[in-house]
Amino acid sequence: MLRALTMQRRWCSTLKVMNSYNMHGGKVTKYKHKSKSTATDMSFSVFVPSSVVDGGSAGVVYYLSGLTCTDDNFTTKAGAQAHAEEHNVILVAPDTSPRGAGVPNEDASWDFGTGAGFYVDATKKPFNTNYNMYSYVTCELPDLIEKKIPGVMPGLRSIMGHSMGGHGALVAAFKNPDMYASVSAFSPICNPTTTPWGRKAFNGYLKGGVKEGKTYDATELMLKNGPFPSLPEVLVDVGTNDEFLAKELKINALEAACKKKKQKLTVNRRKGYDHSYYFISSFMENHVAFHAQNMKEKATQPKPLKCKAAVAYAPNKPLEIVEVTVDPPKSGEVRVKVMANALCHTDIYTLNGQDPEGLFPCILGHEAGAIVESVGPNVTSVKPGDHVIPCYTPECGKPDCIFCASPKTNLCPAIRATQGKGVMPDGTSRFKDSKGNTLYHFMGCSTFSEYTVLAEISCAKIDKRMDFEKASLFGCGIATGLGAVWNTTKAEPGSTVGVWGLGAVGLSVIQAAKKAGAKKIFAIDVNPKKFKIAKEFGATDFLNPKKLKRPVNEEIVSLTKWGLDYTYDCTGSTAVMRTALESSHRGWGTSCVIGVAAAGQELATRPFQLVTGRRWVGTAFGGWKSRTDVPKLVQSSLNGDLPVGRYITHRFKGVEKINAAIKKLKGGDCLRAVVTYHDK
Repeated sequence: MLRALTMQRRWCSTLKVMNSYNMHGGKVTKYKHKSKSTATDMSFSVFVPSSVVDGGSAGVVYYLSGLTCTDDNFTTKAGAQAHAEEHNVILVAPDTSPRGAGVPNEDASWDFGTGAGFYVDATKKPFNTNYNMYSYVTCELPDLIEKKIPGVMPGLRSIMGHSMGGHGALVAAFKNPDMYASVSAFSPICNPTTTPWGRKAFNGYLKGGVKEGKTYDATELMLKNGPFPSLPEVLVDVGTNDEFLAKELKINALEAACKKKKQKLTVNRRKGYDHSYYFISSFMENHVAFHAQNMKEKATQPKPLKCKAAVAYAPNKPLEIVEVTVDPPKSGEVRVKVMANALCHTDIYTLNGQDPEGLFPCILGHEAGAIVESVGPNVTSVKPGDHVIPCYTPECGKPDCIFCASPKTNLCPAIRATQGKGVMPDGTSRFKDSKGNTLYHFMGCSTFSEYTVLAEISCAKIDKRMDFEKASLFGCGIATGLGAVWNTTKAEPGSTVGVWGLGAVGLSVIQAAKKAGAKKIFAIDVNPKKFKIAKEFGATDFLNPKKLKRPVNEEIVSLTKWGLDYTYDCTGSTAVMRTALESSHRGWGTSCVIGVAAAGQELATRPFQLVTGRRWVGTAFGGWKSRTDVPKLVQSSLNGDLPVGRYITHRFKGVEKINAAIKKLKGGDCLRAVVTYHDK
């Protein structure tokens, strides 16, 4: 005890102790200091529980008081200290305004000026020099507390308040949702731009008056910026006999805003209670316990971590192997440890600058096997330790998603808008390099990093028996080729098939066609060296367009009389796509576009080709619904029904080998180069 008190006096040498008392086994102390925010002396009170007095640590709950109050009102009337002792939290209660600033008329009324700072940063003279309570409570005071009060756990804080202070707490949390573990309020002024107290304060403190006041209005902030996933619940208590309920508090406005933005809000209407500290003290235990639980959960949440990644800083440049910071997953997100990554030509396509959505700097990669390292709030389908395959085509599975509900498609649009912009669903990135530069995500995966963050709806949970190298193959190309045959075109037994492009995707089409029972499978490529492996996968006939005396579509029609039942382009060439269509069977032939064409390319054919019964279709990820179907593909592979090991032609160890793997993939004799990052 003596050691801790000596340490406290040493650390707080820049603070003036006004008084200090033992209380409920802990200690409550009132301090005064010179404030930069207000250019005046400011006072605040701190309660530290016995565990902190004895050298332990705890998070902080900040309490903002209401009109006319000082920090003493909370300290002497709220009865919070006993509950803080029980739940091991530190309480900090600042004053409600600067005092003695010498601003004309600051003491003229009880609801403006002294004792009524309204937790804004004034922009209107003469108040703008001193009345900056928002900056004081959100920046200066927390910084001072964490530096000068022993036992405070840095960054672990919650906030609550009453009336004007309830308004201040809600605004502080809604403007800085990641700064607080939780927020609650007693009888808060929820929509001050519409109330007499609020309009008086905003017109007096702010140049822009009530209009500028919207930036300090909890309801307006919720409507503009909500919901706030890092604040899992907002807690409000109000008495039904509160004399200010209808005119000043506007609880219903906040309820409507939270409902509209789907932010969880719990409002307890306490029958018969008023606006006083009799009311506050009656329910203070619930609020302290609420904040203690949320801070406990935040304290155990994952932290940012550093790892190696191969970063594409510009198109057509080698990837740079650098140390990156991977932030923790937010609500609905999952951070994974990437165990193995297979290179896909889509990665090269973007690296070469051909992708119209390509953003730099970014972390490429989207075919991987991974282990869940940590999960954000509201994640229910996976947990740490689960094995997953990141999927660039998500599956939200919500009943109101017509795409997930339909058997006709797998194109769930839940996160498409942000994924295409290289960010997570909340519009921000989880990656930074060592210089602090933000790095874009790629296809919602970014698996050229030892760790990455995914949307939960992009994680396909798989059987842990599956080898990570083989698992990675189901993240894009191989699964796409299989699905093109089984899902998109639904090739039948006895059908005839043509495949253009004998890379990994083309071979997976051949594999799927053989399993579907196709009687003839034409393998078409300008590199005859690929015919051998195509035969091993199930091809029956082989054509090299360079060796033919006539166009390949005419050759195929000649050999088959009317063309092929199903044709598949796996090259990304629009000319080949047309050839594949015109090689399909008159009357019922279906041609499937799988390859990704360069930006700006367009398809062309004579309408007659379609009028005479041919169909032109495309496929994305083979039509597989990622979280539902990918685990089934893995299971089929484990059962021996779907062997995929022979696609892996080159293996590398470590992120720093990704450039070498890219070189191999471009070489022409590589199906899949798999880079393993971690030992099993």
